[in-house]
Amino acid sequence: MSWGSELWDQYDNLATHTQKGIDFLERYGSFIRDRSAIEIEYAGKLRRLVKNYQPKKSKEDEENEFSSFQAFKCVLKEVADLAGQREVVAENLQLQVLQGISLLAKNLRDERKKSLNEGALLTQNLNSQIASLDRAKRNYEKGFREAEKSIDSYQKADADLNLSRAEVEKQRNNMNIRCGQSEDAKNEYANQLQKTNKLQQTHYETSLPEVFNRLQELDEKRTRGLKEFIKGAADVESAVAPIIARCLEGMVKAADSINEKDDSLKVIEKFQSGFQPPGDLPFEDLSKADSDTSNNSQTYTSTSGLNHLTAKGTTTQKLKKRVGIFGIFASNKNNLSTDGMKEDFSDLPPTQRRKKLAAKVHELQQKVSQEQAASEGLMKMKGVYEANSLLGDPRSVEEQLNESVNKLDKLRLELQRYQKMLDQANSQTIVQHSPQANRVIQNGQRSSRHSNGSSNHDHDDHGEDHPDHDAGSLSSSSASPESGLGTSHTSLPGSGQGSTNDQPINDEMYYEADALQPLGTCKALYPFDATSEGSIPMSEGEELLVIELDQGDGWTRVRRLCSPSGWEEGFVPTSYIESTLYA
Repeated sequence: MSWGSELWDQYDNLATHTQKGIDFLERYGSFIRDRSAIEIEYAGKLRRLVKNYQPKKSKEDEENEFSSFQAFKCVLKEVADLAGQREVVAENLQLQVLQGISLLAKNLRDERKKSLNEGALLTQNLNSQIASLDRAKRNYEKGFREAEKSIDSYQKADADLNLSRAEVEKQRNNMNIRCGQSEDAKNEYANQLQKTNKLQQTHYETSLPEVFNRLQELDEKRTRGLKEFIKGAADVESAVAPIIARCLEGMVKAADSINEKDDSLKVIEKFQSGFQPPGDLPFEDLSKADSDTSNNSQTYTSTSGLNHLTAKGTTTQKLKKRVGIFGIFASNKNNLSTDGMKEDFSDLPPTQRRKKLAAKVHELQQKVSQEQAASEGLMKMKGVYEANSLLGDPRSVEEQLNESVNKLDKLRLELQRYQKMLDQANSQTIVQHSPQANRVIQNGQRSSRHSNGSSNHDHDDHGEDHPDHDAGSLSSSSASPESGLGTSHTSLPGSGQGSTNDQPINDEMYYEADALQPLGTCKALYPFDATSEGSIPMSEGEELLVIELDQGDGWTRVRRLCSPSGWEEGFVPTSYIESTLYA
C-alpha cells in the first residue's frame, strides 16, 4: 500500500507528518550528542579519580612491595583503561552516529522541501485549470442566455407586422451572432472541461501520487536510518564491551593476587630489628630492702665527703653541656644520604641495616659492571682509532677512558667498603636483652663502650672487654671524646682505672668532672652489660645516683659507690632506668 493511492487527499497531513519525523530524527541526534558529552565527562571524572588516588612516588616506595598495594595500583590502571574506553565510545558515537544523523536529516529536509514544492506546483496547475473551466462555463452560460434572448427578440420581431423588414432582418442577424457566440462559448467550455478532467485525472492518479510516494519513501528512509543509528550506537558500546570485560577481569585478577600471608612476612622483613626480647624478670627479695637502704645512705655520705676532695668545691648545680656520648654524632652529621639516612645506615636496627647494606652492595655491583663495560668499550674504540687514524684521534678517547677508570676505581673502593660493612653486620652477634637496646645503636652496631673509671674488680665480674671491630668504631681509643669522659677524670681516686694511682690527673679537668652534684636517684628496670666504651654495667633493681640528665642521645650519666674510697661513673640507657630527681 502506498500513500499516493490511499492518501491522495491528505497532502497537508503528510507534509506535517514528514516534518515531525525529521524533527524526531534530529531530537535523537541531540540525544546522542548529550550522551557523548556525558561519556566524555564520565571519562574525565574517572581519570581525575585515578589521578587523585594515584600513589605518590617516594624515594623508596617501600609500600610498593605489598601485594595489596600492587593490586590497588592495578585497579587504578584498569579504571584508567575504562576511562579510555568511555572516551572511545563518545568519539565513535560522534563520528559514526551523530554525523550520520545530521547528514541524513539535512538530506531528508531537502528532499521533503523539493517534493512539497512539486506537489504544491501540481495543485496550483490543477486549480488554475479548474479556474479556467469555471470561466469557460460562465462564458458559455452567458452566451447561451444571450442567444436565447436574441432568438426570442427575433421571433417577436418576425411576428410583429408593424416592424419593417430591416428591423426584422436586424433582429435575425443579432440572433445569429448571439447563437454563434453561444456555440463558441459552449465549445470552449467543452474544451476546458476536457482539459480539466484530463489534468485532474493525471494529477490524482499519477503526478500527486508520485509526490506522496516520494514522501513515503523519504519517511521510510528516515525510519530505517533511525533504526540503523540505534543499532550503530549499540554496536559502538558492544565494540568496547570485551575490553571493558578484560578490565574487570584484570581487577578480579589483581584482587586474587593479594596474599595476606606474604604481606605479613614482608611486614616482618620491613620492621624486624633483630633484637632479642627481654629476659625473665628476677624475683625481688624484700628482705634485702634494708641493706639497699644502707647502701643509699652510704652513697649520700660519701657524696658529701667527695665535695671536700675538690679544690674549688661544689657551689652550683649548673651542668656543663657535653658534646655527646659519641663523637660520631658531630663528625658524621653531614654524612647523610639523599633519603636522610646515614651512608652506612648506622641509624637503623641490625636487620634493617643488613638489608640496606645488601641493597647498596647490589646497586654498586651493577654500577661497577656498567662502568666496566663502558671502560672496555672505550678501550676497544681507542684500539680501533690507533689501528686506523682516519676513524678518529685516539687521544680524544684517552680523557674519557681515564675518567672511566677513575670512576671505576672509586666504585670498587666504595663497593669494598660496603661489602666489609655488610660482612661485619652479618657476623655481628646481638647480645641485648631488651627492645630498648635500639636506643644505644650507633653507626649501625652496638658501640663497645667501657667505663674507664670502672675498677679491676668490675672487669673481673663482667668478663673481658669485647671491642668492636668495625672500621668506623671509636672503641680503639680508650680516651675517645665520644664518651664525654677522658681517662684522666672519668672516676675519682681509688676507683680503679683513671685514678691518681695509675696516672697523673689534670686538676682543671678533674675538678670539672668531680664538681657534678647528684641530681637525683634512679633504679635499674633491666640488667645492662657495659660492652660499649663509656658505659657502666648495672643489675636489675640496682639504685644509682643521677649526675647528668639525658641530653637527647638516649643516655644518662650515673654514679655508683664501688668501695669506701672510690666511685664509678658512666652512662646507662635512659630507657633502662626509672629516675627520681631531687626537688
